[in-house]
Amino acid sequence: MKIKSILIAALILMLSPIAKAQTVDSLVVSTIDGVINEGLKIISGEKGENRDWEAFRQLFTANAQISVLAHDSLGNAQIRTYSLEKFVRIGKAFYEGDGFIEYEIGRKIEQYNGIATVFQSYYAKELDLEEEGINTYQLVFDGKRWWISSLLWTSNRNGVEVPSSYK
Repeated sequence: MKIKSILIAALILMLSPIAKAQTVDSLVVSTIDGVINEGLKIISGEKGENRDWEAFRQLFTANAQISVLAHDSLGNAQIRTYSLEKFVRIGKAFYEGDGFIEYEIGRKIEQYNGIATVFQSYYAKELDLEEEGINTYQLVFDGKRWWISSLLWTSNRNGVEVPSSYK
């Protein structure tokens, strides 16, 4: 019975987010810049190019939220929020299927006592659509590494340009 309990405990530990986090490059997640840069690197690629979604998952806390604030042609805002797993499922279909390139234009980081907010302006291209916008990240430091706890972005598709102070 004791051996069975030990095996179950070992299995739970191996499947936990902490165990998975040990496989991510510790140098990448040791800095805010490393985490943000790795996320962009993973999601960007040509049509049909597979992404390393397991590495992407390892940048986020287990309960992270990923949201987009979209605007319709009348300027009405609609927010869509996804769990990390739902975003990965959508990403596999769209980012890999259509191709998606995103790169940073500018970045501002505010940090205090293990939390950070990053405002990152970006350029993105998917199919024939090109846009600029802002990603905002909330990150936490657990004493060993940085984790993204939330990501929210909006684009200039409705004609509201990214302020020059973010470029």
